[in-house]
Amino acid sequence: MKKYVSLIPITLLIFALVGCGQTEDVNGSANGGNKKKETVKEASALNENKEPETPYAPVPPSKDAKPLKDFSADSKKGKASSKDQNSNHKRKVPLGQTLMAGKKDLSNGPLKKYRLVSFYGTPISNKMGVLGESSPEEMMKKLKKQAQAYSNADPSRPAVPTIELIASVAQRDPGPKKLYISHTSKEIIERYAKLAKDNKALLILDVQLGRDSIMNEVKELEPYLKMPNVHLAIDTEFHVGKGQVPGEDLGHVNGANIQKAIKYINNLVKKDNLPDKIVMVHEFQKGIIKNKSLIKPTKHVEVVQNSDGFGRAKDKKYKYHQLVTEQTNQYGGFKLFYHEDQPLLSPKQVLRLDPSPAVVNYQ
Repeated sequence: MKKYVSLIPITLLIFALVGCGQTEDVNGSANGGNKKKETVKEASALNENKEPETPYAPVPPSKDAKPLKDFSADSKKGKASSKDQNSNHKRKVPLGQTLMAGKKDLSNGPLKKYRLVSFYGTPISNKMGVLGESSPEEMMKKLKKQAQAYSNADPSRPAVPTIELIASVAQRDPGPKKLYISHTSKEIIERYAKLAKDNKALLILDVQLGRDSIMNEVKELEPYLKMPNVHLAIDTEFHVGKGQVPGEDLGHVNGANIQKAIKYINNLVKKDNLPDKIVMVHEFQKGIIKNKSLIKPTKHVEVVQNSDGFGRAKDKKYKYHQLVTEQTNQYGGFKLFYHEDQPLLSPKQVLRLDPSPAVVNYQ
């Protein structure tokens, strides 16, 4: 009996110790759970702050490529002239610089270091640009060759191959929704998005608007704009009002509405932790964009004001001076037409524009 009595305190002690151990385990588990939650939150925060991976790669210049200053036509010693070679105005920025004088780029977008060289059009028509003139694979080969020419012309700013696909095509037929546009199919957009991704290129989706609003078209493209290598372009001349028809009536866009789209995409970048984006605004002639001064870049969106239209080289240079040199808020773009321009400017001639175009697109 004494034996059992003597064991009781020991047994109680064991139970007490086990109980304490269980209590500590439970508390420890609870604390561990809190720590895990904190770790997940920290990891999530780190992921949000982590710089997104670069989804593109420039075409490197050839080994024998010469610096841009070496082909200045105004200087035997290869120094850039203080005056633009294509007009009598004094240059606003040094030869080759793409960022407009006095402007800043607070983003980490492609244009800080590189130039985009793009092919514009749609594969459903061979009358609307390079994309419809050959197979996607053949087009990509030509695009890389054209980008190589610009990397060689300015080795300090290698060119990134870029596809500019028309996502909404303006038309004279009103269509079922009376918007005078036809949307490019999901299959085509996804095919070119994959083509760009596989070739470390960029894809710009161009909207021609018709009677639709900019924001409606941007929201329509949101699933694609969430892709790391996809950007936006707005063709302003095709935005018409009631009683007007694109292609017959010259359209107009308010800069305030363009800025809404820029801010929308800026928020999209922040929300989804995307690489910084580009919004390119095509302008055919002065006056198409009202309140142009309202169009401004943001922390996550670079803005390109693109001088559009074909014609004589002299006229195109003057138009660029009007639409970009005198009015741009950040970067300039310049469109060339393989079959219509007279003559077709060479990469070196294009890069002498003031500022040097950050985006060069071919149709």
